[in-house]
Amino acid sequence: MSQQAATTAQYSKDDAVLLLEDGQLYIGEPYGASGSTFGEIVFATAMTGYQETITDPSYDRQIVVQTFPHIGDTGVNDEDPESKRVWVAGYVVRQPSPNVSNWRANDSLDDELKGDSVVGISGIDTRKLVRHLRQSGVMRAGIFSGNALVDETSGELKSVDVLLDEVLASPKMQGARLYDHVSTKETYTVEPCGDFAGKEPLFTVAAVDLGIKGMTPHRLSERGCRVHVVPSTVTFEQIKALNPDGVFFSNGPGDPEEAAPEVDLLRQVLDAGYPFFGICFGNQLFGRALGFDTYKLKFGHHGVNQPVRDMTTGKVEITAHNHGFAVDAPIGKIVESPYENGKYGRVFVSHIDLNDDVVEGLQCVDIPAFSVQYHPEAAAGPHDAAYLFDRFVSLMRARKAGEPVSSVLTAPTFSSSSNTTVNSQSADSADKENK
Repeated sequence: MSQQAATTAQYSKDDAVLLLEDGQLYIGEPYGASGSTFGEIVFATAMTGYQETITDPSYDRQIVVQTFPHIGDTGVNDEDPESKRVWVAGYVVRQPSPNVSNWRANDSLDDELKGDSVVGISGIDTRKLVRHLRQSGVMRAGIFSGNALVDETSGELKSVDVLLDEVLASPKMQGARLYDHVSTKETYTVEPCGDFAGKEPLFTVAAVDLGIKGMTPHRLSERGCRVHVVPSTVTFEQIKALNPDGVFFSNGPGDPEEAAPEVDLLRQVLDAGYPFFGICFGNQLFGRALGFDTYKLKFGHHGVNQPVRDMTTGKVEITAHNHGFAVDAPIGKIVESPYENGKYGRVFVSHIDLNDDVVEGLQCVDIPAFSVQYHPEAAAGPHDAAYLFDRFVSLMRARKAGEPVSSVLTAPTFSSSSNTTVNSQSADSADKENK
């Protein structure tokens, strides 16, 4: 199918239509469920792991474009989902696989999307679409197919202008509070597994579910942890009653600026001295708890091939990402945490994205707390950053033994000649296209 200007576009009710809020329109074929859907349109660069992508709660209210052109070869199975349902608002692929070829598969991707009523589109030029999103930035969009293209009163096809009005009436991602929507409603527990199965846990972790992926508590449980996954509405008193050795804040969707209750909860955790580890949304909330600001990226990071430098070692990791917001903190130096004149001591940016210098991690010097913006649980990979779960376990072990934070969390010596140093900058001063 071809892409045409909105003023001259011609489509039928047998087509699927993707319309961006700036008026750019794509005509393709229905994929998944028929109907209409709206959300922020983003692109994901992974060549594999599409089942993990669509079941990641962080994609709530987002339409995902797969940059890899051929999607669906391995179907879907019951082992790989990151949650109990598909969370993407819509799905865009260029060429869906006509066959399923994997011994673990029990359904096709197309049928999985239909089963969860996820509207999609195929057969469009996703390369052109992604180039446009990189240049113009992510924006609201809508996918329409079947009866959603037809006016109920007249029975005629809706005009592009009518469809565009529907897109523009949908909410923006900036200012959205979504973590309560995707969080578990009841606490559940993941027991130690693997070599630790059936044994007494080495540590107990309270994991605040802001959109947690299933692989995250699994990574902790295979290290001997008992993980209590608690709702986003949990109180500090309820966390304390679990007698945890450490507290974890998960990934999740939405604008971190709209998560003041969670930031207050996190400050109570830090005040109590619990070892803390945050991933993705948890990193953004940690940044805000320390007194830094957050901001919206132009097109964000979504995929499994982002190069990140660990500033404490100089090591470069290939990492999995899914975020449209980032922390605005100075790179290349240790600073006093801004909140209440340094209440939480010194902090530094521990990881940076080598594509655009986006802050990818924060680490405190004086309290047992750190976070990363990317996904070390990384299903379906890569696994370069799995050591971060070991670091969290070591931090809990050190606190139990009364050892100093520095025995686990090491800080680099930043200098102009250091291999791990980049120029100090923030989101306002960095000359990068994603900002």
